[in-house]
Amino acid sequence: MKYPIYLDYNSTTPCDKEVIEAMMPWFGHHFGNAASKSHPYGWMAEDAVETSREHIANLIGAKTKEIVFTSGATESINLALKGIFEFYQGHKQHYITCKTEHKAVLDTFRYLESKGAEVTYLSVNKFGEIDLDGLKSEILPHTKMLAFMWANNETGLLHPMTELMKIAEERDLILFTDAVQAAGKIPILTKGIHLMAISAHKMYGPKGVGALYIRHNHHLPKPLALIEGGGHEKGFRSGTLNVPGIVGFGKAAQLRFNDLNENAEKLGFIRDKLEKRLLSIKGAFLNGSQTKRLSHVSNIAFSGVEGEELLRRVNKEIAVSSGSACTSILPKPSHVLAAMGLESDLGRASIRFSLGKDTSEKDIEYAAYYIEKVIKALRGL
Repeated sequence: MKYPIYLDYNSTTPCDKEVIEAMMPWFGHHFGNAASKSHPYGWMAEDAVETSREHIANLIGAKTKEIVFTSGATESINLALKGIFEFYQGHKQHYITCKTEHKAVLDTFRYLESKGAEVTYLSVNKFGEIDLDGLKSEILPHTKMLAFMWANNETGLLHPMTELMKIAEERDLILFTDAVQAAGKIPILTKGIHLMAISAHKMYGPKGVGALYIRHNHHLPKPLALIEGGGHEKGFRSGTLNVPGIVGFGKAAQLRFNDLNENAEKLGFIRDKLEKRLLSIKGAFLNGSQTKRLSHVSNIAFSGVEGEELLRRVNKEIAVSSGSACTSILPKPSHVLAAMGLESDLGRASIRFSLGKDTSEKDIEYAAYYIEKVIKALRGL
């Protein structure tokens, strides 16, 4: 099968060759259970897990004991949010987030609302930015947590994490961040963060493995476990560890730590080249901020065309999406773009381009040419 050019790296990334090579022995030769403490098979597996934990902690500036392995970011998010809710069970609880968060966060908060939590969903401006003064005014005596993603998965917008950390510290609040799109792509540190969700498959690692950073040596509470049955991962997440996946995650984290700045600079250059070409099309405009964003992401709206047909035709040659892979099965326009004030028709006719380390200038040149051709044909109809 001839695949189209892939420009959907925010959805998922291919496993690095070195990641696959690192994982392979742990499927067969080194097949031990990391919880088996009485023989070499278990010892080998446990050593591999701990080595990976070190690489992941190093990537985000954490201590190894603060990394808890999960099945992915969605589980990490659920553990963080539901786990804190469970800790405060019986107390009045209020949480603050915003309307452009990933559905894994928004849906979890909707669930917590059904259980009695109060949740404030902050509005954003046309760039997707929150108002920090507005945030401060929403803090109540029983507010427990601020929850804001580090980088938006649809527009690439970077939230002002330094300012959010300061607010959380001043008000003695838990700060949770979904850092799935930031980890391994830009330098991030856990200082000032209490809970952070990350995922392997967004940084050229395997699917089905993620982690939750849980701040230690701090008076604010840690989340209670959601899964019981063995007390694995210091009691935060029971269940046999996915050793091959964790090894792959660790290797991916190590690789990303070493090439972080190099990739960002290269991708920013070719992203800008693609963006400049596409924005020269009449009726095309950028969704979101042009400066405060990830260097590999561009979200562009194309007026005068029908969104579903635009995506269908473009994806014959260029693999892109209109937003999160988790919501692409829904016919509705992006909730992120809607929150930014974009009309439904334009929201449907918007394309998220997310580049990766294997994207070439040749790919970009062809993508721009082909999309110009599709827009012209659709407007001709």
